Amino acid sequence: MNKITALFTTVLLSFQFAFTQQSPKEFLGYPLGTSFTRHQKVVDYFAHVAENSQLVQYHKYGETYEGRPLTYAVISSEENLQNLEQIRQSHLQNAGLTEANANIPSKKGIVWLSYNVHGNEASSTEAAMKTLYELVTQKQNWLEDLVVIMDPAVNPDGRDRYVNWYKQVKATPFNTSPMAVEHNEPWPGGRPNHYLFDLNRDWAWATQTETRQRLKLYNQWMPHIHVDFHEQGKNNPYYFAPAAEPLHDVITPFQREFQKEIGLNHARYFDEEGWLYFTKEWFDLLYPSYGDTYPTYMGAIGMTYEQAGQVGLAIETEQGYDLSLVDRVQHHHTTGLSTLEIAAQNADRLHAEFSNFYDNSGKNAVSYVLSGQPDKLDLLKELLDRHEITYSTVQPGKVRGFNALEQKKQTVNLGANALVVSTAQPKGKMVRVLMEPSTSLTDSLTYDITAWSLPYAYGLDVLSTESSVPVTAAKANDVKNVPMPGAAAYISGWSSMKDARFLSALLEAGIRVRFTETALETSGKKFAPGSLIITKSDNRNKQDFDELLTRIANEHERSLTVANTGFSTSGPDLGSSQVKIINTPRIGILRGDGISSLNYGELWYFFEQELNYPVTSIDTGYFWDTDLSKLDILVLPAGNYSELFDEDRLLKLKGWVRNGGKVIAIESALDAFAGKSEFNLNKKKEQDSLPKPNLVPYAQREREQIKNLITGSIIETKMDKTHPMAFGYNNTYLSLKLGSDSYSLLSKGQNVGYLQDSPNIVAGFAGSKAKEKIKNSLSFGVEPMGEGSIIYMVDNPLFRAFWQNGKLLFVNSIFFVDNSEILNYANN
Repeated sequence: MNKITALFTTVLLSFQFAFTQQSPKEFLGYPLGTSFTRHQKVVDYFAHVAENSQLVQYHKYGETYEGRPLTYAVISSEENLQNLEQIRQSHLQNAGLTEANANIPSKKGIVWLSYNVHGNEASSTEAAMKTLYELVTQKQNWLEDLVVIMDPAVNPDGRDRYVNWYKQVKATPFNTSPMAVEHNEPWPGGRPNHYLFDLNRDWAWATQTETRQRLKLYNQWMPHIHVDFHEQGKNNPYYFAPAAEPLHDVITPFQREFQKEIGLNHARYFDEEGWLYFTKEWFDLLYPSYGDTYPTYMGAIGMTYEQAGQVGLAIETEQGYDLSLVDRVQHHHTTGLSTLEIAAQNADRLHAEFSNFYDNSGKNAVSYVLSGQPDKLDLLKELLDRHEITYSTVQPGKVRGFNALEQKKQTVNLGANALVVSTAQPKGKMVRVLMEPSTSLTDSLTYDITAWSLPYAYGLDVLSTESSVPVTAAKANDVKNVPMPGAAAYISGWSSMKDARFLSALLEAGIRVRFTETALETSGKKFAPGSLIITKSDNRNKQDFDELLTRIANEHERSLTVANTGFSTSGPDLGSSQVKIINTPRIGILRGDGISSLNYGELWYFFEQELNYPVTSIDTGYFWDTDLSKLDILVLPAGNYSELFDEDRLLKLKGWVRNGGKVIAIESALDAFAGKSEFNLNKKKEQDSLPKPNLVPYAQREREQIKNLITGSIIETKMDKTHPMAFGYNNTYLSLKLGSDSYSLLSKGQNVGYLQDSPNIVAGFAGSKAKEKIKNSLSFGVEPMGEGSIIYMVDNPLFRAFWQNGKLLFVNSIFFVDNSEILNYANN
């Protein structure tokens, strides 16, 4: 090919590219920032760019609960894309994450950009389209050294909830007044996903389908840099790295320094434009389940970028100017490109330091030995598998290690199900972050909870040891029950959520189930209170009862003990009044204005996705027009009920409870009853009632205030394990306390869980004044009222769906507390 032909070919290809490749404005029909783009149009634009560029591959990695596609684009040079799998494998091999042999060595920087994890922080997805277009049309030279992964909308359901609402209410032209409806979202807002979970706090716990599907892809790539694009209050300047203290001590000097280098590059561009920004404030790197901390603990440079916003197309600010969506898009676009620029310049360095991060072998390796109920161990293994963290089964025998809960070394004799998870593996730093009993705090001013230790969250015993632990091959738990038509009853234990799901499935199938309120022994086995008893007598009219029961038990891996007689060896007989029928309650949950959308979402998700039990959601707007007689249980999520429950309506609710209804109130919902006549609940007040002069220096005011705070601490809670709410628990329960609100112990009713005179703060931060306030206070209680009861849950046992050990408390409250045998016999 001569020079003239080559030149002609180049011009022709450039012309063809320019003709087919459309800018966002050309494709969408409006300039970016002048309208919000629905998710499907974003997907269409990314697909268009991929179809018309040799530099982009576009894929679907999953679906949301509402069926919207979860997608990602891979942007790199044409040569890199042709060798993409070799680059990926080489990268993982370099870090010791895979044994695969890459055909070519690779030192490409891998950068992952995540947009719109909060649906109403919608400017970032608009910026994603702008950044994509500029990368493939103007920044191709960077792509020689980079593989860029872009997720244009981490939370499509939340985004479309916001965008669809905004388009419905927006004035034409848009209204910049903060009082305009277009700047004030209705409940629950667009921030969360379908189940109203905050996906930016779900990375480590992986409870939501968006997170679980994203983690599969993330583990395939393990990027060097991960950026999470957000919005904050409308009056704030832009925030970018470096992050604020506290930073976990597993974060390396390089990670800290490189954050600063990136921040300085951003500052250069922002200074040129005269844009204000701030760094090193508010957004720390401690809580492991953020979109910046999780990647950081996985070796990346994990960063949050926060643009002022969460408003419509433009709004008046307190600084006297209008903040527009056009500006917000440009700011996020600028930091995105600035990040890629620095990454391209430092690809070799990123590659080397990432490898160093994953070298976790050495003398200081710690093994966490976990033991306890097998179902809980299985549940933890599922989570570790999602993060591709390795573990082994401990060889039965004695192991010596440090028990952080009891603050002493001890030797324990372990059975066949115990696990060992060691930091001597590539992801050893994340192991330590998730498993360590208590996280060291370099600063008590944090942005989220300060304790999350997985052994405590899953209700497991844990020892830490630096000695090697003998391991063995895991044994499969093969449960095969067979029908025994001659049996008087079948019995199953009660200690985990697997048992709860089994119960739910039995009730759905129309099988009558009992539970024992006291321990009993039959057929050579002992059964603790709460054990499920399914009798032939109760199900004598159920066709194919034995076959149906055993099939459901096998599906749920529940081992059934056959009782050939109702005469117990010890304890109550199966026909005793202490062996009670379990109702199939009709349950309602309040949602809407005044209710915590997060707590409501936790409850909604729990019933639909974890317990698999039907529930009716009722909006506060029409609650008092409903017929409460059609409900047996009413769940009140955390919230402000002052308007919903005035004096007259509270009397109406009392009447429903007295007639046999059951209320379960969680966290701040308790305030609806505290201090009210005829209720035994009282909120604890400050001990010093006399006002004192405020002599705290202005600069110290924030640190003085934290003396009154508890920021997600794990606290040892005394339990009355003889009470049905506590079945399946021991004398103590490790509760995750999210705040310092405290309530006096009940003088009537049952204090099922409570804090004693010297509460043991197992992990996390609790201010000095807050510690005093929670002494001798209620955690979980039951107040009988007529034929019904009110259940008080000061601590949320379903927090973010990750505090696994609390879930049985909630299930017990539904099925075991104040069960009415008479009602069930009448329906038999």
